[in-house]
Amino acid sequence: MASSTTTRRTVISTGGAALLLGASGLTIPARAQSLAATPTMRGGANNYRPGAPIVKRIGKGGFWTTGTVRRAGDGAPLEGRRIQVWAHTIEGHERDQRSHGATLTDKNGVFRIEMPQIVPAFGQPHGHLAYDADYNDGGFETVFLRPLMASASDTGLQVEFVLRPI
Repeated sequence: MASSTTTRRTVISTGGAALLLGASGLTIPARAQSLAATPTMRGGANNYRPGAPIVKRIGKGGFWTTGTVRRAGDGAPLEGRRIQVWAHTIEGHERDQRSHGATLTDKNGVFRIEMPQIVPAFGQPHGHLAYDADYNDGGFETVFLRPLMASASDTGLQVEFVLRPI
């Protein structure tokens, strides 16, 4: 039969470990941190067209740009936010008016717009997206994004906006 002897050293070391663990905060559940705003990306506003029209689809479609728009801090979804999308595609260059269009977010802050397949421009397949406060009801800072695609053969692009209230 195994004998259990509690020594003074065991009590002190166990108690010390418990105090150290409590002081480190590891016994307290993790607290959610504030959701940081999305910063504007360098090159994101390149070839931007102020006030591009809201459309159901850009060109003949076949490629989907989707994402969400949430509020910085609490992450609440933002409905009715106007997101402009443009890119170099199989149907036109990102400078072309026909390569631009905008869509609105739904009640869950989700947007989705179909456009022609994005192709590499300057060696990189990428899209451009904007939340432009000047063409919305305001309340948030303007954000321009230029996300890169992993491959030119990707048939979709997923983008997340977290907007900072003004």
